[in-house]
Amino acid sequence: MSITKVMGSFTEAVADIPDGASLMIGGFAGVDRAFSLIRALRAQGARDLTIISNGPGGGDKVALKLWGISDYADANLLVEGGQVKHFIISFSTPGTAAAAAIVSGEVSTEFVPQGTLAERIRAAGCGIGGFYVRTGVGTEVAAGKETRLFDGETYLLESPLAADYALIRAYRADTVGNLVYRGDTRNFNAVMTAAAKVTIVEVEDIVAPGELDPETVVTPGVFVDRIVKNSGGPR
Repeated sequence: MSITKVMGSFTEAVADIPDGASLMIGGFAGVDRAFSLIRALRAQGARDLTIISNGPGGGDKVALKLWGISDYADANLLVEGGQVKHFIISFSTPGTAAAAAIVSGEVSTEFVPQGTLAERIRAAGCGIGGFYVRTGVGTEVAAGKETRLFDGETYLLESPLAADYALIRAYRADTVGNLVYRGDTRNFNAVMTAAAKVTIVEVEDIVAPGELDPETVVTPGVFVDRIVKNSGGPR
């Protein structure tokens, strides 16, 4: 019998995410987030979550206004459900539930420059113990971090960033987890797949092994644990 990582439902795919888990949510903006997985996690109810993401998202009103997406979900939905304890993000969108929770102190936050955030995640997936960057030198980002001079310039030592789970969106998968992305779905999604203990992927199409062009595969199946096909939704 062949191995398959395909799950029967989004509910089943997120059922074991516990209170206190750290969770990566891929994407940048628009249609590149795992909408259905996020909604399933909201219904599942896990609390005290640490969310690692480029940003919490603009919320459903922004998605409808800017991209015409009515079937949308991002980390703001989890904030509204009282499920988020801490954010590790690059920015938050003003006027959203996440931004209000950050300002009020309801949710603690570590802001990380966008490029540094991506590289910290990549480092975790590649087994890199740390790396030096100039971004953040002389700002509050540098507080408590080791510095080193290279060619007369000061650099900060940054650490890798891993998570317990990742909720990822891709375009297509085969049943063993090889992933193909399309357009902006590659934003943060691809780099997060290797940095989580359990990677759960929402896709538009699932095919048999051997049906994907190997040249188009970005994420090998070894980094993917669960796959769920959505009902079509926005692309």
